[in-house]
Amino acid sequence: MQTARTPDEEVLALWYELGSLYSSAAGSGQRAIKLGFTVVCVVGALVLLSAPLFGTAWAGPFAPGIPVVAGLLGGGGMYAAERSRVSRRAGVLRRELIERGEDPLRPTRDGLAAYYDAQLVLLRSEYEFLRLRGAKAARFFEATFGFAPEDRFETGPLNVAPDTEAMSKLREGWESRLAERRRGEMEELELGLREDLAFRVFPREMTVPVELAIREGYLAISRRLLVERYGRDPRRKLELMPEALRWRVERDLGEYAALTQRSAPRSRP
Repeated sequence: MQTARTPDEEVLALWYELGSLYSSAAGSGQRAIKLGFTVVCVVGALVLLSAPLFGTAWAGPFAPGIPVVAGLLGGGGMYAAERSRVSRRAGVLRRELIERGEDPLRPTRDGLAAYYDAQLVLLRSEYEFLRLRGAKAARFFEATFGFAPEDRFETGPLNVAPDTEAMSKLREGWESRLAERRRGEMEELELGLREDLAFRVFPREMTVPVELAIREGYLAISRRLLVERYGRDPRRKLELMPEALRWRVERDLGEYAALTQRSAPRSRP
């Protein structure tokens, strides 16, 4: 049986830098919009202040459009520069990964060894959320990560946690399906910035901020499914649930509230 290859530390560092680079690109659009809006406000104020000093003849009928054009140039220029930077650095990282025998467009080609459990929990939760809604994007997760509806994975509430025996068994099953796809020479999807912006599919290094963001992500999905299944306040129906399910609901809601700085009863350890 073909087994997954474990990347060395140098290869892992390259994967994590690529994932971090794509993460930084995620906010470039918002940053560009904020800059453009700021430029519009500043230039608009300057145009208004210039009227008592220089009159309005210098701008003529174009005065109202000057702040808008300046904002578009400022925001658009920042966005283009950021995307160019990401593209250049991503190209360097891809070449280095290729030199080490990796496929930079298929991070799961050789298995899931580069992925921490926490990120896999988030990805599997996203898959479950999409699958329950009949979204075609769920097939993307099946092809890329080996997920399947019959996995012993539940969310709303979650029945697994990172770094547990149950999670290890799930990971083995996903690795096995990926190996079967490779043996069957099934078409593998190519991944890039667009897919990562949509689903955060490239490996992430588990720094403290990243881990907290990932935990908040999968707990947000679990909470949303809990609300859909049990109403806006699932705690009101705890007495109707089996003990094990009740504890899992309390845990997910409590941890999510703590991560989002909401007040909530202390969850059971």
